[in-house]
Amino acid sequence: MSYVMFFGLVGMVLGLIGVASNPSPYFAAFGLVVAAASGCLVLMWAGVVFLSLVLFLIYLGGMLVVFAYSTAMAAESYPAAWGDWTVISYVAGYLVVVLVGGLVVEGVGVSSGVGEFSLVCCDWGGVSVLYSVGDKMLLVLGWVLLLTLFVVLEVTRVAGVGAVSEVKL
Repeated sequence: MSYVMFFGLVGMVLGLIGVASNPSPYFAAFGLVVAAASGCLVLMWAGVVFLSLVLFLIYLGGMLVVFAYSTAMAAESYPAAWGDWTVISYVAGYLVVVLVGGLVVEGVGVSSGVGEFSLVCCDWGGVSVLYSVGDKMLLVLGWVLLLTLFVVLEVTRVAGVGAVSEVKL
């Protein structure tokens, strides 16, 4: 495994831990950007350059709009930052879970090459493969993004708190 693939996978895991461990959407958006960029780097290393670019643009465009809207709904005066003890404890817990899970997978002997991730050799027909093979997957991913929008809005909804709350005089 090359260094690019290793750093891409490590960046993806750290970005996902950053999204999962942060209670504030302000700082979780940065973890989302890191995870998406690292995942697209892994896809580029596997040889699917066009699909990586499409995923990066669609995923970041859609999810950052969701995060911008949810931060407007859940405006906090003092959001929990990276140095807060609760966030550090969440990060430590997730790192322990990832390390133990990696040791368990390594102990079982599950390993695979990158060859099965490769859709098209050297990404010669990116657009045609995306529309001939990936049309159903794009519909499923669009549905998942819509569902994620409603989940994030429900999680960040607090009665009477936020920037768009009802003002009582």
